[in-house]
Amino acid sequence: MRRITDVRLPWRPGSNDPDGLSWLTLNDHNLITAAGPMPAGGAMAGESWQGDRLSRRGIDLQINGGLGLAFTELTQQDLPRLLQLLELLWRDGVEAIAPTLVTCAVAPLRQSLAVLRQARERHQAGRCQLLGAHLEGPFLAEARRGAHPLEHIAAPSVAALEARIAGFETDISLITLAPEQPGAQELISQLKKLGIHVALGHSTADADQAALAFRQGVEMITHAFNAMPGLHHRAPGPLGEACRRGDIALGLIADGVHVHPTTAVLLQRLVGNQLVLVSDALAPYGLADGEHRWDERVLLVKNGTCRLEDGTLAGVTLPLLEGTCRLASWSGDADGAIWAATMAPREVLQESLQDCFLIGDVLSNLLRWQWNESERKLAWRQAA
Repeated sequence: MRRITDVRLPWRPGSNDPDGLSWLTLNDHNLITAAGPMPAGGAMAGESWQGDRLSRRGIDLQINGGLGLAFTELTQQDLPRLLQLLELLWRDGVEAIAPTLVTCAVAPLRQSLAVLRQARERHQAGRCQLLGAHLEGPFLAEARRGAHPLEHIAAPSVAALEARIAGFETDISLITLAPEQPGAQELISQLKKLGIHVALGHSTADADQAALAFRQGVEMITHAFNAMPGLHHRAPGPLGEACRRGDIALGLIADGVHVHPTTAVLLQRLVGNQLVLVSDALAPYGLADGEHRWDERVLLVKNGTCRLEDGTLAGVTLPLLEGTCRLASWSGDADGAIWAATMAPREVLQESLQDCFLIGDVLSNLLRWQWNESERKLAWRQAA
């Protein structure tokens, strides 16, 4: 038996004492068999981690591709490289992703869903798991479409949904839509019946329209602050309403470009328990900066930021856990940043989070985090 002492386990922001340390016992296969709080004022025999954090791997609910693959353009020939991407994501500390399919034509969308289903069936150790897809569009507000192609934006309707996902209903985890659009209420109701989570994004909704959407079952905001009305003192918009309610997940791209670091810190301090970090990584993830193709358009990548030729911000190529480390360095709240990347996405997917959620996990599947307080620097590595 092996015992690890003085380890910090993930804690929900605002729910308990972040300074509390724990102990873990592991069997001969490095499987965690028991856990508990360190005795007050007393030492315990074992391998001291001196306050290092231990967590599950990250879950990315918004990632659009990688290694040159865009998830909306997948073909049968791309399957081997898709599996390579899943191996890269595992090495980058990500346990599972909701592959995000941005607005596109119906035929390539359905083809991509078929390829993703094949890849999901080939899951094995050492690969990131494919969850159901995240459809970001096409039911978006034209005025807030951002980099989404105008010709494929569609009006919300159950018929338009069925044309896209009939036969793939169980392959979809999340859909981002603009709930203020005519027909959206009926569509949200249908999505809830199918067990598909719904997020508000690329939307012109004001606070009242957002409040109605949240009452109808919209559970999340996609990339907070981006492609939606901002937070104004006389017009709180969807963000203000989500913060007021306290139960809506707030997706955040923590690259420092999509949202200014100061704004990200303010949001974390205001509603850190609602934050869900996402990468919003595009097809050049895992490749060098430079000029890349995105459907028929050119994507310019510089310092991990992706823009179209007209300057429109399109996404990033940064790993999810890089955003975790950046948010921690800006705010000084390492525990909150780790929670937002590893446990908060699981809550969106309504996984059961129990107090001893690490019991039964193998240490090599987990992450060990080191926080340098004086340098405000967070780093991670595989726990074993």
